[in-house]
Amino acid sequence: MTNWKAVGVGFVVMVIAGALATGAPIVGHIGAGIIGGLAAGYLAGGGLINGAWHGLLAGSVAGIALTLIFAVVFGVIGLAGGPLGGALGFGGVLVGGLVVTVILAVDSALAGAIGAVFS
Repeated sequence: MTNWKAVGVGFVVMVIAGALATGAPIVGHIGAGIIGGLAAGYLAGGGLINGAWHGLLAGSVAGIALTLIFAVVFGVIGLAGGPLGGALGFGGVLVGGLVVTVILAVDSALAGAIGAVFS
């Protein structure tokens, strides 16, 4: 059974840590996924698989939310170049965001498994 409170806390931790990590673009955002996954796994408890599941969900939700926000923003900005610019801006960010979502989900799942061990 999914503990949505643990997923929500992991999501919030990832967003806050990601916002604070803008000084170190690559390492900082991967670290944000790890910290959020640890939080989700720790709160969920129940062993490696349960912690990994909750970390995976927290990372996926964070990645999807950020992807949708950035895709809409860059789609609107791209409209300055006409409808094709808006479509390319939205689509490009959407594809790139899906890659980021997978990266956030994988490291969050691993961190969630570790966090569940310590709970």
